[in-house]
Amino acid sequence: MSTSHSLPNAKSRTFLGTPKLPAKYATVVMPFFLSVLMSCIVSGISTFNGVGASAQFIELWLSAWLISWVVAFPTLLMVLPLVRKLTAAFVDLR
Repeated sequence: MSTSHSLPNAKSRTFLGTPKLPAKYATVVMPFFLSVLMSCIVSGISTFNGVGASAQFIELWLSAWLISWVVAFPTLLMVLPLVRKLTAAFVDLR
């Protein structure tokens, strides 16, 4: 058995040297990353709108981001099935 054929396959199953999660975890991993990014952006814009480029901006933003993410992640987990159904109602997924 040649090791040259197994290396690309093994490499495609890792990310930064860590084994990838099985596909069944995509329903949690996708909302996790989406909630991190969206809560970061929205809380950053909201914080900037509220306090501007003040000395406390980063501290206030991180605090707002944490609170936003704690709400956003479970909310996404709950509403994502509904969003998928609404999407299927408006988009021909064939």
